[in-house]
Amino acid sequence: MGGSHSDIAIVGAGMAGLACATKLSAGGRSVQVFDKGRGPGGRMATRRVEIPSEKGPETVRFDHGAQYFTARDAGFLAVVEKWEKMGAAARWAAASRRENDPAFVGTPGMNAPIQAMARALGTVSWNTRVEHLLRLDSGWRLSTSDGDTQTASNVLVTIPAEQASDLLQEVAPKFAQIAGSVTSEPCWAVMVAFDRRLPIARDIFREPKKRISWAARDSAKPGRVGVENWVLHASPKSSRQIIDRPKEEVAEILLADFFAQTGTEPVKPIHLAAHRWLYAQPASLPAEPAYFDSKARIGVAGDYLHSPRVEGAWLSGTKLAQLVLEDQP
Repeated sequence: MGGSHSDIAIVGAGMAGLACATKLSAGGRSVQVFDKGRGPGGRMATRRVEIPSEKGPETVRFDHGAQYFTARDAGFLAVVEKWEKMGAAARWAAASRRENDPAFVGTPGMNAPIQAMARALGTVSWNTRVEHLLRLDSGWRLSTSDGDTQTASNVLVTIPAEQASDLLQEVAPKFAQIAGSVTSEPCWAVMVAFDRRLPIARDIFREPKKRISWAARDSAKPGRVGVENWVLHASPKSSRQIIDRPKEEVAEILLADFFAQTGTEPVKPIHLAAHRWLYAQPASLPAEPAYFDSKARIGVAGDYLHSPRVEGAWLSGTKLAQLVLEDQP
Protein backbone atom coordinates (compact mmCIF):
# COMPACT_ATOMS: atom_id res chain seq x y z
CA MET A 1 0.00 0.00 0.00
CA GLY A 2 2.98 2.25 0.47
CA GLY A 3 1.30 4.69 2.86
CA SER A 4 -1.22 5.91 0.29
CA HIS A 5 -4.39 7.82 1.21
CA SER A 6 -8.02 7.03 0.44
CA ASP A 7 -11.16 9.08 0.78
CA ILE A 8 -13.00 6.01 2.08
CA ALA A 9 -11.42 2.75 3.28
CA ILE A 10 -13.72 -0.24 3.64
CA VAL A 11 -12.63 -3.20 5.75
CA GLY A 12 -14.23 -6.33 4.36
CA ALA A 13 -15.06 -7.31 0.77
CA GLY A 14 -18.07 -9.49 1.38
CA MET A 15 -21.54 -8.58 0.15
CA ALA A 16 -22.02 -5.74 2.67
CA GLY A 17 -18.64 -4.17 1.94
CA LEU A 18 -18.91 -4.39 -1.84
CA ALA A 19 -22.52 -3.20 -1.88
CA CYS A 20 -21.41 -0.21 0.16
CA ALA A 21 -18.41 0.44 -2.09
CA THR A 22 -20.52 0.14 -5.24
CA LYS A 23 -23.04 2.75 -4.12
CA LEU A 24 -20.33 5.11 -2.87
CA SER A 25 -18.43 4.81 -6.13
CA ALA A 26 -21.61 5.52 -8.09
CA GLY A 27 -22.04 8.58 -5.89
CA GLY A 28 -18.65 9.90 -6.96
CA ARG A 29 -16.64 8.90 -3.91
CA SER A 30 -13.17 7.34 -4.05
CA VAL A 31 -13.12 3.96 -2.30
CA GLN A 32 -10.45 1.41 -1.38
CA VAL A 33 -11.56 -2.00 -0.05
CA PHE A 34 -9.42 -4.39 2.00
CA ASP A 35 -10.08 -8.06 2.66
CA LYS A 36 -8.07 -10.77 4.39
CA GLY A 37 -9.22 -13.43 1.92
CA ARG A 38 -7.38 -14.59 -1.17
CA GLY A 39 -10.29 -13.64 -3.40
CA PRO A 40 -13.98 -12.76 -3.57
CA GLY A 41 -16.49 -14.74 -1.60
CA GLY A 42 -16.87 -14.27 2.14
CA ARG A 43 -19.83 -16.40 3.14
CA MET A 44 -20.66 -16.67 -0.58
CA ALA A 45 -17.54 -18.76 -1.00
CA THR A 46 -16.83 -21.22 -3.78
CA ARG A 47 -13.95 -23.69 -3.61
CA ARG A 48 -12.45 -25.05 -6.81
CA VAL A 49 -10.99 -28.55 -6.68
CA GLU A 50 -9.28 -30.64 -9.35
CA ILE A 51 -10.75 -34.14 -9.21
CA PRO A 52 -9.60 -37.09 -11.33
CA SER A 53 -12.18 -38.70 -13.63
CA GLU A 54 -12.29 -41.11 -16.57
CA LYS A 55 -11.94 -38.13 -18.92
CA GLY A 56 -9.03 -36.68 -16.99
CA PRO A 57 -8.90 -34.03 -14.23
CA GLU A 58 -12.15 -32.10 -13.76
CA THR A 59 -12.59 -28.79 -12.00
CA VAL A 60 -15.38 -29.10 -9.47
CA ARG A 61 -16.88 -26.11 -7.64
CA PHE A 62 -18.26 -26.46 -4.14
CA ASP A 63 -20.48 -23.71 -2.73
CA HIS A 64 -19.51 -24.45 0.86
CA GLY A 65 -20.89 -21.25 2.38
CA ALA A 66 -24.23 -19.66 1.49
CA GLN A 67 -26.18 -22.11 -0.65
CA TYR A 68 -28.56 -19.70 -2.36
CA PHE A 69 -30.17 -16.31 -1.82
CA THR A 70 -33.54 -14.65 -2.25
CA ALA A 71 -34.41 -11.14 -3.41
CA ARG A 72 -37.48 -9.43 -1.98
CA ASP A 73 -36.37 -5.80 -1.81
CA ALA A 74 -36.99 -3.99 -5.11
CA GLY A 75 -33.51 -2.46 -5.17
CA PHE A 76 -31.75 -5.75 -4.54
CA LEU A 77 -33.98 -7.56 -7.03
CA ALA A 78 -32.95 -5.06 -9.70
CA VAL A 79 -29.30 -5.82 -8.97
CA VAL A 80 -29.93 -9.58 -9.09
CA GLU A 81 -31.66 -9.23 -12.44
CA LYS A 82 -28.53 -7.49 -13.77
CA TRP A 83 -26.45 -10.40 -12.50
CA GLU A 84 -28.79 -12.77 -14.33
CA LYS A 85 -28.38 -10.88 -17.59
CA MET A 86 -24.60 -10.94 -17.33
CA GLY A 87 -24.55 -14.67 -16.46
CA ALA A 88 -23.38 -14.22 -12.87
CA ALA A 89 -26.59 -15.58 -11.30
CA ALA A 90 -29.47 -17.90 -12.13
CA ARG A 91 -32.69 -19.10 -10.55
CA TRP A 92 -32.56 -22.43 -8.74
CA ALA A 93 -36.06 -23.86 -8.66
CA ALA A 94 -35.18 -26.69 -6.27
CA ALA A 95 -34.42 -24.21 -3.46
CA SER A 96 -37.48 -22.00 -3.92
CA ARG A 97 -39.96 -22.35 -1.08
CA ARG A 98 -42.76 -20.59 -2.96
CA GLU A 99 -43.43 -19.94 -6.64
CA ASN A 100 -43.41 -16.17 -6.20
CA ASP A 101 -40.26 -16.20 -4.05
CA PRO A 102 -37.48 -17.50 -6.32
CA ALA A 103 -34.11 -18.66 -5.07
CA PHE A 104 -30.92 -17.66 -6.86
CA VAL A 105 -27.38 -18.98 -7.05
CA GLY A 106 -24.23 -17.48 -8.46
CA THR A 107 -23.02 -19.05 -11.72
CA PRO A 108 -20.80 -20.90 -12.22
CA GLY A 109 -20.23 -20.58 -8.45
CA MET A 110 -21.85 -18.71 -5.56
CA ASN A 111 -19.01 -16.19 -5.52
CA ALA A 112 -19.75 -15.01 -9.09
CA PRO A 113 -21.81 -11.95 -8.02
CA ILE A 114 -19.09 -10.95 -5.55
CA GLN A 115 -16.47 -11.36 -8.27
CA ALA A 116 -18.49 -9.18 -10.63
CA MET A 117 -18.86 -6.45 -8.01
CA ALA A 118 -15.16 -6.49 -7.11
CA ARG A 119 -14.14 -6.48 -10.77
CA ALA A 120 -16.36 -3.46 -11.51
CA LEU A 121 -14.82 -1.54 -8.62
CA GLY A 122 -11.21 -2.42 -9.40
CA THR A 123 -10.08 -1.13 -6.00
CA VAL A 124 -10.07 -4.22 -3.81
CA SER A 125 -6.87 -5.35 -2.06
CA TRP A 126 -6.96 -9.08 -1.29
CA ASN A 127 -4.75 -10.89 1.23
CA THR A 128 -4.80 -7.71 3.28
CA ARG A 129 -5.93 -8.08 6.88
CA VAL A 130 -6.52 -4.79 8.67
CA GLU A 131 -5.36 -5.44 12.23
CA HIS A 132 -5.44 -2.01 13.85
CA LEU A 133 -7.15 1.35 13.44
CA LEU A 134 -5.80 4.64 14.81
CA ARG A 135 -7.70 7.92 14.88
CA LEU A 136 -5.69 10.83 13.43
CA ASP A 137 -6.45 14.55 13.34
CA SER A 138 -7.10 14.25 9.62
CA GLY A 139 -8.79 10.86 9.53
CA TRP A 140 -7.63 7.30 10.14
CA ARG A 141 -4.56 5.12 9.87
CA LEU A 142 -5.01 1.44 9.05
CA SER A 143 -2.27 -1.04 9.90
CA THR A 144 -2.19 -4.42 8.20
CA SER A 145 -0.73 -7.82 9.04
CA ASP A 146 2.15 -7.32 6.60
CA GLY A 147 3.36 -4.24 8.51
CA ASP A 148 2.09 -1.74 5.95
CA THR A 149 -0.08 1.30 6.62
CA GLN A 150 -2.80 3.22 4.80
CA THR A 151 -4.56 6.43 5.72
CA ALA A 152 -8.15 7.36 4.96
CA SER A 153 -10.55 10.18 5.68
CA ASN A 154 -13.31 7.69 6.47
CA VAL A 155 -13.29 4.06 7.63
CA LEU A 156 -16.21 1.68 7.18
CA VAL A 157 -16.09 -1.74 8.83
CA THR A 158 -18.17 -4.50 7.21
CA ILE A 159 -16.59 -7.70 8.57
CA PRO A 160 -18.49 -10.25 10.74
CA ALA A 161 -19.75 -8.98 14.08
CA GLU A 162 -17.22 -10.74 16.31
CA GLN A 163 -14.29 -9.54 14.20
CA ALA A 164 -15.72 -6.02 13.98
CA SER A 165 -16.03 -5.88 17.76
CA ASP A 166 -12.36 -6.72 18.22
CA LEU A 167 -11.19 -4.20 15.61
CA LEU A 168 -13.36 -1.36 16.95
CA GLN A 169 -12.85 -1.91 20.67
CA GLU A 170 -10.35 0.92 21.18
CA VAL A 171 -11.49 3.40 18.54
CA ALA A 172 -15.28 3.11 18.40
CA PRO A 173 -16.44 1.45 21.63
CA LYS A 174 -20.12 2.15 20.96
CA PHE A 175 -20.01 0.31 17.64
CA ALA A 176 -17.83 -2.39 19.21
CA GLN A 177 -20.45 -2.94 21.88
CA ILE A 178 -23.20 -3.28 19.26
CA ALA A 179 -21.20 -5.81 17.27
CA GLY A 180 -20.08 -7.58 20.43
CA SER A 181 -23.66 -8.19 21.50
CA VAL A 182 -24.18 -10.45 18.50
CA THR A 183 -23.81 -14.21 18.81
CA SER A 184 -23.11 -16.21 15.66
CA GLU A 185 -23.75 -19.92 15.28
CA PRO A 186 -20.90 -22.05 13.89
CA CYS A 187 -21.24 -24.48 11.00
CA TRP A 188 -19.08 -27.32 9.77
CA ALA A 189 -19.40 -27.71 6.00
CA VAL A 190 -18.39 -30.86 4.12
CA MET A 191 -17.54 -30.98 0.41
CA VAL A 192 -17.81 -34.46 -1.08
CA ALA A 193 -17.67 -35.83 -4.63
CA PHE A 194 -18.37 -39.28 -6.06
CA ASP A 195 -17.52 -41.05 -9.29
CA ARG A 196 -21.19 -41.84 -9.93
CA ARG A 197 -24.60 -40.42 -9.09
CA LEU A 198 -25.92 -41.37 -5.67
CA PRO A 199 -29.28 -43.18 -5.64
CA ILE A 200 -30.97 -40.14 -4.11
CA ALA A 201 -33.88 -38.56 -5.99
CA ARG A 202 -33.96 -35.25 -4.12
CA ASP A 203 -31.36 -32.55 -4.71
CA ILE A 204 -31.99 -30.76 -1.40
CA PHE A 205 -32.53 -31.83 2.21
CA ARG A 206 -33.67 -29.24 4.77
CA GLU A 207 -33.74 -30.91 8.18
CA PRO A 208 -32.87 -28.21 10.75
CA LYS A 209 -33.39 -30.46 13.79
CA LYS A 210 -31.09 -33.24 12.58
CA ARG A 211 -27.31 -33.51 12.62
CA ILE A 212 -27.08 -32.58 8.94
CA SER A 213 -29.38 -29.57 8.72
CA TRP A 214 -28.79 -28.98 5.02
CA ALA A 215 -27.52 -31.11 2.16
CA ALA A 216 -27.51 -30.17 -1.50
CA ARG A 217 -26.41 -31.81 -4.71
CA ASP A 218 -24.19 -28.95 -5.85
CA SER A 219 -23.73 -30.51 -9.26
CA ALA A 220 -27.48 -30.05 -9.87
CA LYS A 221 -27.35 -26.26 -9.53
CA PRO A 222 -27.67 -24.11 -12.68
CA GLY A 223 -24.44 -23.66 -14.59
CA ARG A 224 -22.64 -26.57 -12.92
CA VAL A 225 -20.81 -29.33 -14.73
CA GLY A 226 -18.70 -32.28 -13.65
CA VAL A 227 -18.91 -35.21 -11.30
CA GLU A 228 -21.57 -35.83 -8.65
CA ASN A 229 -20.83 -33.55 -5.71
CA TRP A 230 -22.62 -32.54 -2.53
CA VAL A 231 -22.26 -29.91 0.18
CA LEU A 232 -23.36 -30.88 3.69
CA HIS A 233 -23.94 -28.43 6.54
CA ALA A 234 -24.01 -29.64 10.11
CA SER A 235 -26.59 -28.09 12.41
CA PRO A 236 -25.35 -25.47 14.90
CA LYS A 237 -25.73 -27.99 17.73
CA SER A 238 -23.80 -30.69 15.87
CA SER A 239 -21.14 -28.19 14.82
CA ARG A 240 -20.58 -27.06 18.40
CA GLN A 241 -20.21 -30.65 19.56
CA ILE A 242 -17.28 -31.22 17.19
CA ILE A 243 -16.11 -27.64 16.82
CA ASP A 244 -12.44 -28.33 17.60
CA ARG A 245 -12.08 -31.75 15.97
CA PRO A 246 -9.60 -32.11 13.07
CA LYS A 247 -11.09 -31.37 9.63
CA GLU A 248 -10.43 -34.86 8.34
CA GLU A 249 -12.23 -36.44 11.28
CA VAL A 250 -15.19 -34.06 10.98
CA ALA A 251 -15.58 -34.83 7.27
CA GLU A 252 -15.83 -38.56 7.96
CA ILE A 253 -18.29 -38.08 10.83
CA LEU A 254 -20.65 -35.85 8.87
CA LEU A 255 -20.51 -37.97 5.72
CA ALA A 256 -21.59 -40.97 7.81
CA ASP A 257 -24.42 -38.84 9.26
CA PHE A 258 -25.51 -37.90 5.74
CA PHE A 259 -25.69 -41.51 4.58
CA ALA A 260 -27.62 -42.46 7.72
CA GLN A 261 -30.13 -39.60 7.41
CA THR A 262 -30.82 -40.26 3.73
CA GLY A 263 -30.89 -44.02 4.12
CA THR A 264 -28.17 -44.36 1.49
CA GLU A 265 -25.68 -47.20 1.40
CA PRO A 266 -22.25 -45.64 2.10
CA VAL A 267 -20.19 -44.95 -1.01
CA LYS A 268 -16.48 -44.16 -1.02
CA PRO A 269 -15.95 -40.57 -2.19
CA ILE A 270 -13.32 -39.42 -4.65
CA HIS A 271 -12.99 -36.15 -2.76
CA LEU A 272 -13.79 -35.33 0.84
CA ALA A 273 -12.97 -32.14 2.77
CA ALA A 274 -14.41 -30.03 5.58
CA HIS A 275 -14.43 -26.32 6.30
CA ARG A 276 -15.29 -24.68 9.62
CA TRP A 277 -17.36 -21.51 9.61
CA LEU A 278 -17.07 -20.01 13.09
CA TYR A 279 -19.44 -17.14 12.28
CA ALA A 280 -21.87 -18.80 9.92
CA GLN A 281 -25.22 -17.56 11.16
CA PRO A 282 -25.30 -14.29 13.10
CA ALA A 283 -28.31 -13.34 15.19
CA SER A 284 -29.53 -10.08 13.68
CA LEU A 285 -30.16 -7.00 15.82
CA PRO A 286 -33.61 -5.38 15.52
CA ALA A 287 -32.25 -1.84 15.43
CA GLU A 288 -30.57 0.18 12.66
CA PRO A 289 -29.32 -1.57 9.47
CA ALA A 290 -26.09 0.48 9.54
CA TYR A 291 -24.36 3.12 11.66
CA PHE A 292 -22.15 6.08 10.76
CA ASP A 293 -20.47 8.52 13.14
CA SER A 294 -20.17 11.71 11.11
CA LYS A 295 -17.85 13.34 13.64
CA ALA A 296 -15.37 10.48 13.92
CA ARG A 297 -15.89 9.47 10.24
CA ILE A 298 -16.35 5.78 10.97
CA GLY A 299 -19.22 3.40 10.26
CA VAL A 300 -20.33 -0.22 10.42
CA ALA A 301 -22.51 -2.49 8.31
CA GLY A 302 -23.17 -6.20 8.01
CA ASP A 303 -25.90 -8.79 7.85
CA TYR A 304 -25.95 -8.94 11.65
CA LEU A 305 -27.45 -5.43 11.64
CA HIS A 306 -30.25 -6.32 9.23
CA SER A 307 -30.88 -10.03 8.65
CA PRO A 308 -28.57 -13.06 8.30
CA ARG A 309 -29.04 -13.37 4.56
CA VAL A 310 -27.19 -12.27 1.42
CA GLU A 311 -29.92 -9.71 0.83
CA GLY A 312 -29.60 -8.49 4.41
CA ALA A 313 -25.88 -7.86 3.89
CA TRP A 314 -26.56 -5.96 0.65
CA LEU A 315 -29.24 -3.81 2.28
CA SER A 316 -27.01 -3.00 5.26
CA GLY A 317 -24.02 -2.08 3.10
CA THR A 318 -26.19 0.03 0.81
CA LYS A 319 -27.68 1.84 3.80
CA LEU A 320 -24.23 2.66 5.18
CA ALA A 321 -23.23 4.14 1.82
CA GLN A 322 -26.39 6.23 1.85
CA LEU A 323 -25.54 7.56 5.32
CA VAL A 324 -22.06 8.57 4.15
CA LEU A 325 -23.33 10.21 0.96
CA GLU A 326 -25.92 12.18 2.90
CA ASP A 327 -23.22 13.46 5.25
CA GLN A 328 -20.50 14.90 3.04
CA PRO A 329 -17.40 15.84 5.05
